[in-house]
Amino acid sequence: MHTVVIVGAGFGGLQCARALAHRPVQVVLLDRNNYHLFTPLLYQVASSLLDPSDIAYPVRSVFRRVPNVRFRQAEVVGVDFDRRIVLTAAGPEESYDDLVLATGASINLFDQPDLEHSAYHITTLPNALELRNRVLACFEAAAVERDEEARRPWLTFVIVGAGPTGVEYSGALAELVRLIAGRDYPTIPRDSVRIILLEGGDRVLPPFRASLGHHARRRLEALGVEVRTASLVESVTDRRVVLRDAEVIAARTLVWAAGVKPNTLETGANLPRVPSGRIEVDRYLRVSGVHAVFAIGDAAGSVESGRELPMLSAPAMQQGRRVARNILRELRGDPPVPFRYQDRGIMATIGRHAAVAQVGAVSFRGLAGWIVWLVVHLYFIIGFRNRITVLIGWAWNYVFYDRPIRFVLSAAHRKANSE
Repeated sequence: MHTVVIVGAGFGGLQCARALAHRPVQVVLLDRNNYHLFTPLLYQVASSLLDPSDIAYPVRSVFRRVPNVRFRQAEVVGVDFDRRIVLTAAGPEESYDDLVLATGASINLFDQPDLEHSAYHITTLPNALELRNRVLACFEAAAVERDEEARRPWLTFVIVGAGPTGVEYSGALAELVRLIAGRDYPTIPRDSVRIILLEGGDRVLPPFRASLGHHARRRLEALGVEVRTASLVESVTDRRVVLRDAEVIAARTLVWAAGVKPNTLETGANLPRVPSGRIEVDRYLRVSGVHAVFAIGDAAGSVESGRELPMLSAPAMQQGRRVARNILRELRGDPPVPFRYQDRGIMATIGRHAAVAQVGAVSFRGLAGWIVWLVVHLYFIIGFRNRITVLIGWAWNYVFYDRPIRFVLSAAHRKANSE
């Protein structure tokens, strides 16, 4: 049977596998994690609103009743295009007739070594849990610190990047601070906590219309967030952030939300790349220069109207479905259909019952934007149970202004016995 190997079980890879379910092909889905992660809500795990299991769903459960889709948890380390095999860190190789690269993206630290050691970010579930632990641990440390100067850095949180991730996390963190400062920690006044959002550009939410960016800024400032545009980071340590204009901010926590970069694989071939580092593809999402290989999502440098498509879930899902349909068309002897992105809009929430959404020529803000944001995110969460638990968590927080997941948790590592 014709074998399709899909590398990555993110939005694009999962949609591609679903579109090939119960079709006359054998699908092998590979991912380093055994769950699909709803990344748009990662910041809510980092801000103690949602539990990790609320936004993660086992991949095997998705395809439990799909005999032609096989999932394998594996770390893909390379591809041999000549022999048509995918190489994994452990276990057997996987042969393919068609290969779909949906390898996603990771945080872009712009080759700054100090950020590797000092910055926190929100790109994976472990990262989100680490950041949640860090914020709560900072409050614990500040609660027992008697010296005001020494305590101030523990209560200063710097977020770099005022795109959707930075804006959403800043608003969520501000609401968490309002909840726990003075209540869980009676010795910490709310006004002693500083949340600073830095943006290198001239406004908040650059992908959105300027009016929506201005609305988001006003909303964040009403929550107590210090928003600074045209501010660039020069260097960081675990105790301070130095800006390009030589200002020094004493802070124990820096959250990096200033962009992502595509993940790469060792392929034995110099794949053509677009300026952003993504793989160059044609209008059918086929990788230039190799046979029977497609790239989708954040890995693909798909260009329309002279611009690369954004690294968002919507293009990835549409590309995954289109590649699956084209594979089936070619098996039937029909010509492939070019991919054309249908822009469904972009949105970002800014704390309690406030969001901005941009859908074509229509804009939403405030409560209306928040309702649109709620409906869209609930719709795309995988699993009925997850939708219900997320909805309950949101409702509980909205009615009682409470976030019950406020514990510092780290996994214990068991040493392997050796003889």
